[in-house]
Amino acid sequence: MRPDGRSRAADAVQMALEAGAADAFATDSTSRDVEFSYRDGALEKVQDSTSRSIALELYVAGRYSAHRTTDLEPDRLRAFIREAVALTRALEPDEYRRITPPELFAERPDVDLDLVDPAVEALAREQRLAWSAALDEASHAHGRVLSATAMVFDGSFASSEAGSNGFAGSRRSTYCWFGSSVTLRDRGDRRAEDSCFVGGTHLADLPEAQGVGTTALERAVARLDAGKGPSGRMTMVVDARAASMLVGRLLGGAYAQAVQQGRSFWAPLVGTRAFSEKLDITDDPLIVRGLASRLYDAEGISAKVLPIVKAGVVENLYVDTYYGRKAGMAPTTGSASNVRVGTGTQSLAELLRDAGEGVYVTSWLGGNADSTTGDFSLGLRGHMIENGAVGRPVGEMNVTGNLKTLFSRLEAVGNDPYPYATILSPSLVFSGVDFSGA
Repeated sequence: MRPDGRSRAADAVQMALEAGAADAFATDSTSRDVEFSYRDGALEKVQDSTSRSIALELYVAGRYSAHRTTDLEPDRLRAFIREAVALTRALEPDEYRRITPPELFAERPDVDLDLVDPAVEALAREQRLAWSAALDEASHAHGRVLSATAMVFDGSFASSEAGSNGFAGSRRSTYCWFGSSVTLRDRGDRRAEDSCFVGGTHLADLPEAQGVGTTALERAVARLDAGKGPSGRMTMVVDARAASMLVGRLLGGAYAQAVQQGRSFWAPLVGTRAFSEKLDITDDPLIVRGLASRLYDAEGISAKVLPIVKAGVVENLYVDTYYGRKAGMAPTTGSASNVRVGTGTQSLAELLRDAGEGVYVTSWLGGNADSTTGDFSLGLRGHMIENGAVGRPVGEMNVTGNLKTLFSRLEAVGNDPYPYATILSPSLVFSGVDFSGA
């Protein structure tokens, strides 16, 4: 905030109005990002960067444009905005582009999300090096280790927003992540590799670095002597870490933009039971210390808990104001925050026991999913499930099918939501899944 109480974002909005814009929305943001990379006992890379910018959305005579600049000197900023307004006048009109109606940010939550940790902002080089060394040492505790890379990422973000529609807001957050990737010598010239990374907004919520390095090594060791699994239709148990990505693939078409452009299989599903009754998905921006928590979204729409799927019934989609107008849909929010997948009562071990035989997926290796049809094909790494327990490691396999069909075959959910992601999913069990392998 400026000494006179006005934000730089408010100044930018005023400059835009003086230049002839009908409406404007500005975001003044500052971020600092630090990265330490430590490879095989030595510090390999240090990067410390700070950035500052103003992003501006302009509404001029029925036309719209978006701009960003890092030159914040007042006279040059004023000239930049004046030119941006002039350029916007030359664009084609778009009747659906209008600034966010004030009623959408009238009921902003008044809660403390606790997203700033002073300990992160005060992190010293010595602490980052100590974490790196501990990760590195733990990751090398096996005779077949060829290399291991430990990494520490931390930083902070602050922004203030202002709009000619009366919007004003500000937010701050910190983050810290660390972990390591490990590569081991396998049979012949083959390599076995895996990783473990953890992160959050507060240091107190993170485990010990040495334990994280040990987990990375254990995961890589579990990949030794992996081979192709069989082809066929089997039960699939997806580890919570991998389930987060799978749920993200499912939600890829749950946006008004995709629906309006005919690129979403979600379009006819609202109000219908489209998935298994075991499936609950909720967008929750109000989780204290959540990785994607917020009081308002990029348009200024006030945050609220939004049920997406409840007992298999699709209740809401992500709808921004622009594509909402084009598609005739009421706005909810234009982007995801923390996504919570409903949990069950069983542990992963119990899910594997009940599955008996099948494939246990621990990570994905590329692939694609079509948001228009829901068809997907994903490479995987994992293990065979043998006699209700984790069996031999497998890779070089694909799982194929349709996302809508897959999630209609969701048989069970675990009690173990993965905490180090914006999609908080537990382990998931699917029946009748098609695999191609040996």
